[in-house]
Amino acid sequence: MNHASDIVSEVPSTLTMADGQVVSVRDWPHASPRGSILLVHGLGEHCGRYRKLAQWLHIRGYAVRGYDQRGHGQTPGPRGAIKHADDLLKDLAEVYTHFAATQSSRPFLLGHSMGGLVAVRAVLDGRVEPPALVLSSPALRTHEPRWLQRLAQFLSGVLPNLPLRNGLPFDKLSHDREVVVAYREDPLRHGWITPRLADFIFRAGAASIDDAVRLELPTLLLVAGSDALVDPSGSRDFAAGAWAKRQLTTRFFDTLYHELFNEAEPARSQVLRQLGDWLQKLH
Repeated sequence: MNHASDIVSEVPSTLTMADGQVVSVRDWPHASPRGSILLVHGLGEHCGRYRKLAQWLHIRGYAVRGYDQRGHGQTPGPRGAIKHADDLLKDLAEVYTHFAATQSSRPFLLGHSMGGLVAVRAVLDGRVEPPALVLSSPALRTHEPRWLQRLAQFLSGVLPNLPLRNGLPFDKLSHDREVVVAYREDPLRHGWITPRLADFIFRAGAASIDDAVRLELPTLLLVAGSDALVDPSGSRDFAAGAWAKRQLTTRFFDTLYHELFNEAEPARSQVLRQLGDWLQKLH
C-alpha cells in the first residue's frame, strides 16, 4: 500500500432510499475483482474512516463500497436519528441490492460495531443474503446499565428523536494516538444518539444473540477483549449460540481496543492477517 499505483480513487455518489432518504455512498472500484465487499460503519462515524481498509481489500482483489448510514457522515438528516426502528436494516438491504446489481457475484458484508449489529440482524432477518459475513467488535451487548436501557425504551415512545450525547470514550477507540486525534478532529463524526436509535441497538443486539443458532453462512467474528465501547461478552455469547452450525470463525484479541482495523502496530497487521487468511479460504 506504499506504492502510488496501489491506491485506487474513491468514487462518491448517492442513493435514494424507498422513503426518500438520500444516502451518501463511496466506492473503491476494481477493474477485475475476485469479489466485492460492502462496509457498514459504526455509531457516530462514517464510511470515509474505512479508506485504509478499503485500500487493503482492493489490493487483495476486491471491489469495495461503503455508505454513510442515515444520521451519519455526509448523509443528510438529524444526527444519530432514525424515523422507524428498522430504518438501518432497510437501508442496508437497499444499498446491498444496488451494489450486488453492479457486481458479477453477491458481495460479502463487513460490519463494525453498530454496523456489525445492523449487518448480522439484516442477515438473520433474511433481508440480505451475502455469501459471507465479517463482524468487527459488533454491538451485540453494551456496557450501559439496565435502567438506562429501560429509559431508552420508554423515551423511544414519547421523545424518540431527543438528541442525547452518546458518551463514547474517544481514548478507548485504539492504542494508536493518531487514530484517536483524527477521530476527535473529524468534522464528519458526531457524538449524538436518540432514544429510538439506542432502543434499536439494545433490542437488536439481544435478539441477535438469541438468534445466533440460526446463523448459516460463513462468518468471521473479530472481538476486542479490552473493548470499552461495546461489551465483548455479547460476542462471546453469540459465538456460543452459533457454534452448533459450525459456520462461525471467532478470533479474540484480549488486549486490543474497539477499532481492531485501526489498532496500533503490530496488532493492526495481526488483525488484518486473520481477515486475509479467512477471506483466502473462501476462494
